[in-house]
Amino acid sequence: MFKKKIIIASTLFILLLIFTSIVKNKTRLIEKKITNLKIQVASQEKNINEAQLDFFYLTSPEEIEKKLNEIGFNNYQPIEYSKIYFSISELTNIQNKVSILKKLNEEKTQKK
Repeated sequence: MFKKKIIIASTLFILLLIFTSIVKNKTRLIEKKITNLKIQVASQEKNINEAQLDFFYLTSPEEIEKKLNEIGFNNYQPIEYSKIYFSISELTNIQNKVSILKKLNEEKTQKK
């Protein structure tokens, strides 16, 4: 009878110990994911704040007027829509195409 109680108690203790460690490990993994997500969110918020600051600074009427006075109203020309790049990859792709065309033109002139 006494041995039965000890065996049941020790088995229950071991099972609870294993269950606790499993829950603790899962909780730790969830906390790591939360921390990583918080870091990503903070980085994105910083990027948004910097972009907003640039936008507000560059689009303020005073700054636009200063820039126009520097280059002169007669020399002002709006940027063509085709020269606006929506990402760095677009810009690098176009630059690579231009450099390839330049190399081909140089090779053609050297052959003549």
